[in-house]
Amino acid sequence: MSKSLVIVESPAKARTISRYLGDAYVVESSIGHIRDLPSKSAEVPEELRARFARKDEIGVDVEDDFRPLYLVDPDKKQHIGKLKKLLKSADMLYLATDEDREGESIAWHLFEVLEPKVPVKRMVFHEITKKAIEEAIDTPRQIDRRLVDAQEARRILDRLYGYKLSPVLWRRVMRGLSAGRVQSVATRILVERERARIAFVQASYWDLGAVLDKGAAGTRFEAKLTSVDGTRLASGKDFGSDGRPTRGDVVVLDEAGARALAEDLRANGRFTVGSVERKPYRRKPAAPFMTSTLQQEASRKLRMGARQAMRTAQRLYESGYITYMRTDSTTLSETALTAARAQITELYGASYVPAAPRTYANKVKNAQEAHEAIRPAGETWKMPEVVARELDRDEARLYELIWKRTIASQMEDAVGETLSVKIGGATPSREVELSVTGRTITFPGFLRAYVEGSDDPEAELEDRDKPLPPLAEGEALRLEDITAEGHETQPPARFTEATLVRALEELGVGRPSTYASIISTIDSRGYVFRKGQALVPSFTAFAVVTLLEKHFPQLVDYAFTAKMEDELDAIASGAEEVGPWLARFYHGPEEHRANVNGSKVMDVGLKRMVDIRLDEIDAREINSIPLGEDPEGRAIAIRVGRFGPYVERADGARASVPEDQAPDELTLALAMELLAKPSDDRPLGVDPETGEPVFAKAGRWGPYVQLGEGGADRKEKPKTASLFKSMSLETVTLADALRLLSLPRTVGVGEDGEPIVALNGRFGPYLQKGKETRSLSSEDHIFTVTVAEALALLAQPKQGGRRGVSSEPLRTLGPDPVSGQPITVRAGRFGPYVSDGDANQSLLKGDTVEEITLERAAELLARRRERGPSKKRGRKVAAKKAPAAKAAKKAPAKKAPAKKAGAKKKSSKKTATKKAATKLATKQADG
Repeated sequence: MSKSLVIVESPAKARTISRYLGDAYVVESSIGHIRDLPSKSAEVPEELRARFARKDEIGVDVEDDFRPLYLVDPDKKQHIGKLKKLLKSADMLYLATDEDREGESIAWHLFEVLEPKVPVKRMVFHEITKKAIEEAIDTPRQIDRRLVDAQEARRILDRLYGYKLSPVLWRRVMRGLSAGRVQSVATRILVERERARIAFVQASYWDLGAVLDKGAAGTRFEAKLTSVDGTRLASGKDFGSDGRPTRGDVVVLDEAGARALAEDLRANGRFTVGSVERKPYRRKPAAPFMTSTLQQEASRKLRMGARQAMRTAQRLYESGYITYMRTDSTTLSETALTAARAQITELYGASYVPAAPRTYANKVKNAQEAHEAIRPAGETWKMPEVVARELDRDEARLYELIWKRTIASQMEDAVGETLSVKIGGATPSREVELSVTGRTITFPGFLRAYVEGSDDPEAELEDRDKPLPPLAEGEALRLEDITAEGHETQPPARFTEATLVRALEELGVGRPSTYASIISTIDSRGYVFRKGQALVPSFTAFAVVTLLEKHFPQLVDYAFTAKMEDELDAIASGAEEVGPWLARFYHGPEEHRANVNGSKVMDVGLKRMVDIRLDEIDAREINSIPLGEDPEGRAIAIRVGRFGPYVERADGARASVPEDQAPDELTLALAMELLAKPSDDRPLGVDPETGEPVFAKAGRWGPYVQLGEGGADRKEKPKTASLFKSMSLETVTLADALRLLSLPRTVGVGEDGEPIVALNGRFGPYLQKGKETRSLSSEDHIFTVTVAEALALLAQPKQGGRRGVSSEPLRTLGPDPVSGQPITVRAGRFGPYVSDGDANQSLLKGDTVEEITLERAAELLARRRERGPSKKRGRKVAAKKAPAAKAAKKAPAKKAPAKKAGAKKKSSKKTATKKAATKLATKQADG
């Protein structure tokens, strides 16, 4: 009997859906995307390279209506074979990928690759419950090509943008950098904030804090000085970024003036209530979560990064606990409104339920209103304490956050009263005014369930009750104490993941579903590092942003990038066509293509703009940040070199900048201090072969020797070699250094003609012959081991275990939310790392052993898993299997002819698969 085949993206989603569908359905996953644009020219089939392997345009034929070339992921070929086999016995194919643009694109790619001969239907749902899945089966639709076109346009645009601009950064800043349509704008946001912090001039001001009462117990309260002799007292908001008051009608108290005034009021002051003003207080709940607000609140309340929050939400969705987590809508369905109102009545009483369900205006442009807000799934919602027994810690915490926010969004307002009191104070020579504000909550409303987080800790204090004793105008008060308090203005706060997401959303840059990957990209490229929750831009980020601002300003312009988002959304609505729009962006409008001097992308196109501007870029200027002059008039600047940032004086003196140095803290004074420090470099002499100087240096990984001068002007990195453990910086000689720099040493060759090499690595001295390695007993043995000794060592079984790694953890953080194993922080030869026993990940810049949290460690390990096992680890697994393979090879083979025939058949199958893949690529490239 034939069955219908349902294909979703993930195995977890497949397992959940299969529980709700009967035996008439087979539910299988595609395991994510099945094909993509080739990343390098070598991946393009040879017969298509003329079209799809052009420099900076790999995978896209820009001369043929921007036709893309999609190649099946080699790791997915076997799985696609499985799907095709299942499809042969199916009578219907349901493509049940996510209901957003990316999901629509995956569905289309599956349709193209599987080439089904049975009817195909598109099945969409926003929650994985029995009712939702049954409704989706009963009401399928077709693949929406407009959504597919919108997603493909984004993919092609980002490919052309990145592949065209990134090489500019490689040539003018350093290798390994990348530019992106949204990532570069996000980096600019961070750099501009750091520039504001650098330009900021701190100002100091003073005020007075008084403790007053009515002369009876329980009437004590605090008040702040607000005016002196009729002139308002300056507060932090009255100062500009230059440290000067922005208005002239305020009085700025210094320390001496504040202390003198406090002493005068303490000795001679009389205080009375001047005015009492009562106002009703009402606060409304926040809207239900959409993607961006969930990421912001998870960061504030749960200390989850955007990527970790989305990954956790994905697991909740696929397991049937919440609705779809990539949405820009704040709408709740009738089913959800009924569930929320019923649960509020049950938990808090009917008085907490408003007369009519609340609705929220969506502030996001081009919001997909057909989607729902993120909420608990189903017609009735599980309580957080029940879910906590079913899920891991992170999943339970995020579910609780979503549940509370959704419930609160449908509750009554919080109601109360605000009391503002002004207090007059006088001495024989001065008149002052103090003020105090109190608040009383008479009906908590939604506050019983949830209070929205704030990026400002002081702001959260304002949500608390602040009761005041009964006060009446003209009432005399007694001064208990008064103190002078000094304050300093603060520079603009650095962005956190939460505030960066909010800034991107407000600017209309990117889409909520992409924010997590944007932050991950700028993190992995070294454009930011972290200090606590703050995102600190690196000096490399400064160089990249400076280059783009000066030579490609429109590409990092906020309004232009937001306009591009609108135009991409217009493709989804059918108002724009993909090919013509991409042609205008990349080649420029037809009527402007002769305008080689145009200043805007849409005047001349990205391709020509890069070609025009590349030769104009002065690498030294782009990579320099002037700091000023020292007392002797010598200019000092920060420069970004191939090997990292350094400070340089006009006379050529240089000093490295510490890796964790925040740009706003690298002042002229600190730069002079770095330059004044005695160099750890010790000249040892000159290499007789090259004539270059040899130095002994102290580095991040320990002491080493170096052949030749380093610096940004050198094309190749100078050769280096670590000191042996028996050596020290103070005693190493030129002869020692030259021996070290001569490594690796060729010991000889084996019987098979393969060379045997002795060398020193981070795990100690060892021999290498092809892929085989063996440890040597001592560092000196590198120079003395003979061919015979080396062959004897290589013949011995390889010893397992990790060397140079502490067996005792430095810290134990708690269970990993994915594996359930305890996460520990350990010391390794490459520095500290976190591990759950299965996955290991080094701490990144800004992470410290002392301060890293369980959430941050879990995020690092999750990133490690996403990248898959390292090649090194893969080789270890292969090495373990090698002896068994050798034994099988030596064993006498029965039915040898059949085995050879099988091998030939397997080879033919591989060739056929390769030919089929090329045929498919050629077919879709030709349309």
